[in-house]
Amino acid sequence: MGLVFGRFMGFCRRTKSHEIVIVSSDSSPQHTHKQSRKTQQMPTPPPPPPPRRTKHTQSSQIRPILGKPYVNINLMYEMKKELGRGQSGVTYLCTEKTTGREYACKSIPREKLLSQHEIDDVRREVMIQQHLSGQPNIVEFRGAFEDRQNVHLVMELCSGGELFDRIMAKGSYSEREAAIVMRQVVNVVHVCHFMGVMHRDLKPENFLLATKDENAAVKATDFGLSIFFEEGKMYEEVVGSAYYIAPEVLNRNYGKEIDVWSAGVILYILLSGVPPFWADNEKGIFEAISGGKLDLDSAPWPSISAAAKDLIRKMLAFDPKKRITASDALEHPWMKEVGEASDKPIDNAVLFRLKQFRAMNKMKKLALKVIAENLSEEEIIGLKQMFNNMDIDRTGTITYEELKFGLSRLGSKLNEYEIKQLMDAADVDQSGTIDYQEFITATINRHKLEKEANLFKAFQYFDKDNSGYITRDELRQALTEYQMGDEATINEVIDDVDTDKDGHINYQEFVAMMRKGTLDNYEKDKPR
Repeated sequence: MGLVFGRFMGFCRRTKSHEIVIVSSDSSPQHTHKQSRKTQQMPTPPPPPPPRRTKHTQSSQIRPILGKPYVNINLMYEMKKELGRGQSGVTYLCTEKTTGREYACKSIPREKLLSQHEIDDVRREVMIQQHLSGQPNIVEFRGAFEDRQNVHLVMELCSGGELFDRIMAKGSYSEREAAIVMRQVVNVVHVCHFMGVMHRDLKPENFLLATKDENAAVKATDFGLSIFFEEGKMYEEVVGSAYYIAPEVLNRNYGKEIDVWSAGVILYILLSGVPPFWADNEKGIFEAISGGKLDLDSAPWPSISAAAKDLIRKMLAFDPKKRITASDALEHPWMKEVGEASDKPIDNAVLFRLKQFRAMNKMKKLALKVIAENLSEEEIIGLKQMFNNMDIDRTGTITYEELKFGLSRLGSKLNEYEIKQLMDAADVDQSGTIDYQEFITATINRHKLEKEANLFKAFQYFDKDNSGYITRDELRQALTEYQMGDEATINEVIDDVDTDKDGHINYQEFVAMMRKGTLDNYEKDKPR
């Protein structure tokens, strides 16, 4: 097995100037955070795909790309050593000045964003990372900032390096070790799909280890090629990395099942040391993938369990309609038995946001409703997919049983009383179910509160006479529309929000209320 693995890794090193193979031109053991390859276009059998770059535009030189005011990131973070360098930019180790916490900061030069397509790619990457914030096996997104030279993406620092480097060091994994890693990899796929995201570039380089510990958590990163998908819609853009591309991508007709295929390739490599389809050049790799001949007979496969091979066959089913789903893969006997699934409850992002929503005062809940109603379709597409996944009977509302089942699919192990509390909090109109708008309101991520325009619109909803502050009568009027205008509630809100005790709520006090207590669970639990 070591000889086979060495041959494969030797091939990777010889061809490392080709970004589409397993080692890119900027790969080295010290790189703990890779850059996204959004402009990368995979060669395919004729006809070749069109280039990603489109007509040059000067828009990146005219206005902020993120739609927020420019900021001086050096006032918030101290930039330290370089961690990685790629096509799109450079990743640095940085320290947050107010807390002393260390993060990774990917800085993308604005001058490299030459087309509207590339600008849209960066915006989408930011939205996807915001949307997925708080998931246990996904690198936590701290925030996006922009100055006149760069767009800066600040995220969790993973000090253990790439999963790829760990694979190189080990040669191959025992089934137990592989199952522990794969549970985390497949959980990423499951969570992404449940939340309406298709990663499209899953490979060992795009998984980082949280620490240098042998049993460190595996974290997915680099969502530069990811998209929000629509159930049933087929996609044709050819993206990804050669060894991990599903056959239907080469045929330009694919859906979210491609991520399961890529995860299956990772499992095959973990157990055997080589990818299931490979050759000495890209054309040969694609021909091998299209041929679909899966070798589970040569060494070392005779010594690998039948259960492991059964899962690989199901993950690498040539027909995507017959391919196992990520959810079902997590329930596969090999994954559960060898992987030793933990009974520890997972405080996933959806659950954490619902818990935060439950703890909010009624004014903040109503303000979030105003913000949610004014978000664009693009901003809520992931939440819409998540709502549809929970609304099993397609009635347009989520019942208690559907919420219970949906949260369990995301790994939560709440008792019925706890679920009922979350249900009651999200069900603002007390109809007995959670409708679409209530769900969006309760699960909106904290990054939507960074935009001044969102906050100002919500403030204006309460400030009926545009005086610049919210009076007790204006607060009562707004809350009464939702049967929440009793004096006890109004007193509670005024006491909580009116910090200067002048009897009114000004804009600064309103913003402080909206941004208070909205950290994701990663930030809440991270040691200071």
